[in-house]
Amino acid sequence: MAVTIKDIAKYAGVSVTTVSRALNGYPDVSEETREKIKKIAEELNYSPNSIARGLVMNKTHTVGLVVSELIKPGAYHPFFLEILAGIKDGLRKDKYDLILFTVDPASQDITSYEKLCSDRKVDGAIVEGLKLSDPYIEEIKKTDIPTVLIDIPILNEKVGYVSSDNVHAAFEATSYLIRLGHKKIGFINGHNDAAVSFERLEGYKKALQKNSIPYKDEYVVFDDFTQDGGYNCFKKMVFENPEITAIFHASDLMAIGALKAAQDLGMRVPDDISIVGFDDIELASLITPGLTTIRQENYKIGYMAARHLLSIIKGETPKHIVVPHRLVIRQSAKKI
Repeated sequence: MAVTIKDIAKYAGVSVTTVSRALNGYPDVSEETREKIKKIAEELNYSPNSIARGLVMNKTHTVGLVVSELIKPGAYHPFFLEILAGIKDGLRKDKYDLILFTVDPASQDITSYEKLCSDRKVDGAIVEGLKLSDPYIEEIKKTDIPTVLIDIPILNEKVGYVSSDNVHAAFEATSYLIRLGHKKIGFINGHNDAAVSFERLEGYKKALQKNSIPYKDEYVVFDDFTQDGGYNCFKKMVFENPEITAIFHASDLMAIGALKAAQDLGMRVPDDISIVGFDDIELASLITPGLTTIRQENYKIGYMAARHLLSIIKGETPKHIVVPHRLVIRQSAKKI
């Protein structure tokens, strides 16, 4: 039979309430009594029931990670995996557990954000990968559940968010190509239902404007942040706009897809066209030519999201945390 706090109370000669308050760190128990109870608990090999303790304290030491359809057979999402590693490490210090919720628009219509979190009794949630049109976005704007979003700009009394400075990062990437002498620069962007797509487009436009280069709608295309998206868009862009000498991509996966498309078209990178990505996933340094890209600190984004969520749970004010980025120069872009 498992040892309970009733057994500890019997051996210590105190009430069950005193045992509970001593083990949970309440200050109204004397240090002498607390140490006596702890010693008895250790001798009896007492293991607390975290669920029962959570119900008593109205805290479960569990948070949810709400993601869109990122995890499915055949999908490769290094960005998400790096963020997940950071979240886990960010929670470990405070001994919080993580529950993964994968959602899509249909499931969001069936189960509200509040019900999703309350049914699993999580103390708060981190949200990543949702589209701006997803039902949960409007719910989160009004939620009382401590929440931290990744790359989704919502800020209120219970909700904060963590991101890179996507506008400035895209500005840096485009400005680098301009410094190399490129003036006809395409932009293969992510889908137009993501906040980062609009932010990176803004940065691209700002770099062109600062250098007196006209913006052209036909030089910008939207697709999924995937290799297939980059592959298909690259072929379409260079066919319709053969004068383009460089292309900035909203993700490394798209840039890697573009590299494959260039190879299939008999084009040499960077001799015939320069390519720049965004994320600096591990593969970016392993392919040939090495991919020039914006390095996002994905692990740190996940870590900071976890730490910020715990601070909101403790009553601190939500805020926007910006994680620094940097331009990583390799061989996929050259001066003309």
